[in-house]
Amino acid sequence: MREGAWRTALAPPQGGHGPSGPADLADRVRALGPWFHNLRLGDLQTAPDHALGDHPADKLRRIAPILPEDLRGCSVLDIGCNAGFWSFEMERRGAARVLGIDHDPRYLAQARLAAGVLGSGAEFRQMEVWDIADLGERFDLVLFLGVLYHLRHPLLALDLIRDAVCAERLLFQTHTRGGARVPPVAEDIPFAFDGPLPDPDHPALFFVERAYGGDWTNWWLPNPAGAEAMLRAAGFAIEARTEDVWLCRTAPVPFAEWGLRPLAPIRRNAEEGR
Repeated sequence: MREGAWRTALAPPQGGHGPSGPADLADRVRALGPWFHNLRLGDLQTAPDHALGDHPADKLRRIAPILPEDLRGCSVLDIGCNAGFWSFEMERRGAARVLGIDHDPRYLAQARLAAGVLGSGAEFRQMEVWDIADLGERFDLVLFLGVLYHLRHPLLALDLIRDAVCAERLLFQTHTRGGARVPPVAEDIPFAFDGPLPDPDHPALFFVERAYGGDWTNWWLPNPAGAEAMLRAAGFAIEARTEDVWLCRTAPVPFAEWGLRPLAPIRRNAEEGR
């Protein structure tokens, strides 16, 4: 659908301030479809026939034990917010400021429509993960759910989150494949090593050259050990895990003294007036 049609779907009816009734709201929801998030907007569901069931509500119920319950006064950044389900949930848990970003204008149109119906104060902005340093703001909690495997440069994204926007905690999710074990990682692999990896569950990131699940934007499939290794390498300490979701806190960045961080050249150029 063209962006002009999204604006039409979002525009309040003449003389009103939002959807005038169930039929009008249903028309707007249809105009912005298909929806990946099944949101409940009054008596209406945006994706009642979702292939994953009641998604993401089912996921929320399963991972609830590791989610921060009390976010009163906290700021939250939801990267890859889609239609806003997780943004609205963080707001429900008391977050004082919620910013959702996504590169897809249709998802953002969905989120803004839902925010209007739900009376949410969450803000939604079109932005790529590569530009998050432009926010000039750090958030108490950053959500990075279902995004990593869509990125051609996944570790760079984690580095940017750690360097630019995450003040304290990261809630992270990615598809994983391979063995479920997370074995200890060797401190050093000798340069002369010429055999198979030391352990079949050694941290690994499998590259998808063409498509995965019919989606050409799925570029990577880490095993669980690989996902955890990437988090540690970016400067996150893992506090809890359930399914394919990790709750992390910021930690010292390995090898940071070598200046190998993504924002280091940016900061250096800015200081030198380039």
